[in-house]
Amino acid sequence: MGILNNIIGSVLGGGNKSKTITFNALPNTLNGLKAMPEASLSDEFTVAALSVAILCNYENNPQETVAMLNYLRGPRPLSQLDIQFLRDRLSGKGYKTFSYFKGSSPANNYTPARPYQIVVSTTPYSYQQKDYATLYLKSSGADSPRPVTLRKKPSTGQWFVWEINYLSDIRIPASQDAWR
Repeated sequence: MGILNNIIGSVLGGGNKSKTITFNALPNTLNGLKAMPEASLSDEFTVAALSVAILCNYENNPQETVAMLNYLRGPRPLSQLDIQFLRDRLSGKGYKTFSYFKGSSPANNYTPARPYQIVVSTTPYSYQQKDYATLYLKSSGADSPRPVTLRKKPSTGQWFVWEINYLSDIRIPASQDAWR
């Protein structure tokens, strides 16, 4: 029965799938992002990973990070409330986004291995609604994967960031742990 369910899930797009996205460098400007081959926005897994890569720049340059994230959001730019949310979640906690890369851990202060790699996964429920995908990212500082929702624009086939739900607190880096 398990094999049959896996076949049915795969046919319906409901099976678990993981994809590793690799970046040689992280974008730090909108022009730099647009020059990346991954910026075509044609693959939902890559767009999910790009959202993390972009947010790694937040503490260095919040305004440029917002501009890059707006590119990933397409026709739905960030609202003032969204921008405040990013400020609340990332100011002084830039390590959160680096925790999604392979090689990072609280013990190494979330220093990722190079090249940068992020594993993006689906669940049987990732494609419940037409033109939407909820994908999952694993943080080395959290116990369970965190979601990011994307929306497909049928006229272009591009995927855009709809909702980021992976910025909750995680275990603090070793260098900030007073009990170590």
